[in-house]
Amino acid sequence: MGTASKRRIRGTGLVAGALVAGTVAAATPGTAGAAEAARCAPGRAAPAYTCARPGDLVAPALEELRPTQAVLGHDEVYYKLGRYRSDKDAAAGGFNKRFDDWCEANGQGEAASVRPDARLDDPSTFTCTVPLGQETEESVEPMKTAVVGPGGQLYLTDGHHTLTSFLESPDGGPRARVRVRVTDNFSDLSPAAFWQRMRAENKVWLRDADGREITVGRLPERLGLASFQDDPYRSLVYFTRDIGYAVPDHAPEFLEYQWGSWLRPELPLAGRDLDDPAAYLALVKDASRRMTALAPDTVVADGRTAAQLGRLAAWNDGKKETGGEFAKLGRPLTDAKPGKLAYALDFKKDVARTPACTTTLTGTHNGPLVVNRGVTCLDRASVRGPVTVRPSAVLVATGARVEGPVRADGAAGVQLCGTSVTGPLAVTGATGPVRVGGTGCTGNRITGPVQLVNNTGPVVFTANEVTGPLTCFGNATGVDTTPRPNTVRGPATGQCANP
Repeated sequence: MGTASKRRIRGTGLVAGALVAGTVAAATPGTAGAAEAARCAPGRAAPAYTCARPGDLVAPALEELRPTQAVLGHDEVYYKLGRYRSDKDAAAGGFNKRFDDWCEANGQGEAASVRPDARLDDPSTFTCTVPLGQETEESVEPMKTAVVGPGGQLYLTDGHHTLTSFLESPDGGPRARVRVRVTDNFSDLSPAAFWQRMRAENKVWLRDADGREITVGRLPERLGLASFQDDPYRSLVYFTRDIGYAVPDHAPEFLEYQWGSWLRPELPLAGRDLDDPAAYLALVKDASRRMTALAPDTVVADGRTAAQLGRLAAWNDGKKETGGEFAKLGRPLTDAKPGKLAYALDFKKDVARTPACTTTLTGTHNGPLVVNRGVTCLDRASVRGPVTVRPSAVLVATGARVEGPVRADGAAGVQLCGTSVTGPLAVTGATGPVRVGGTGCTGNRITGPVQLVNNTGPVVFTANEVTGPLTCFGNATGVDTTPRPNTVRGPATGQCANP
């Protein structure tokens, strides 16, 4: 970038919920509308981020951000998490990539120093190359972006994969903070007008994992793997970066999803083994060659041409298969610098497979829910009433909300990922796996007492927030509470007692 990119950005630091002064285009006094002036007058309390202006840098907790898409490429997040837990970067003489990623996302360049006990949720344990208050246009440009909506709610418009990776990291979590750059403030609009404006400005992606259109009511309420459906084409496009396409300057919103929309009918994934490195690499090669074979003016999706979406003129940027980004992508985990696929698939193998659903519930279910047999899956569903799991049945809740008690006695399995339960949770005598949080399974919020008692299958209970007592005893294999401790506002006893 030119000399102007070095111009500093005024800042006030990483302060919880505080506004950091605006960027180059920050609003100047006297330009605010009458409604904003009245709402944000000195001495008057305004809700949340209502007074943030375009260009402001704000520092929300990750749990404060609302997504503007319903899908993620899970394998891309697995790559990040796989690399974050690896010691390869340190062995090569650098810092773990998660600190570089955080510094970049926070508008501060790269990691400059990292203490042995450094954590993402404690920025005082590491430093970045650009100190707070000395940000430049160049350092702010790659920051993730957000729009202020009705009620001062922050809606994330870029960075869902990176910030979800921070949230899922053992040293991150929902209360970790990172700054985002405000691009627009639409807080004066009604909800209906807000979403109409977001659609008109292409700031929301209203498609599901199969490319079908959805309504804004299907958007998740928070970040986390469990909140998002997995779109494998989004991951595939990510891995073709700098092989089949390169992100252009002033890239269109949702560029990777647009490429994915084009690839979906071109390259069916049925029969493809996305757990096998060689098969996955072959798929990336196939997809990226199809991308570069397009004429520059070919319309790919949503009126965008291949050239506008960054199509490369030559596959692998003109390099041989044994070189360039393609060769880097395929490096095995044993390499000093493994490729992205190796990290992704190594992490993926540790993510417990969800049993096949025999019954799937979406939307809202009013009244009691009884799981008598088979595998009942709550797929980002809302249940207003008690949930009972009978012996030999299985409950899988992913990104769900349950307003009522959950009780499983003698179940063949219970899995809760990214689920909110308002009421007691009791799992007793389960004969199969009990998984409440864990690797690749977003932590849960439980408001009420939790009992894990006399289960004979493996029990994982980690990264959860419990408001109430946590009681664990008689579980045959103990209770695995790693890699991130639970937050318990109440006594934790037995096998779940704090060390």
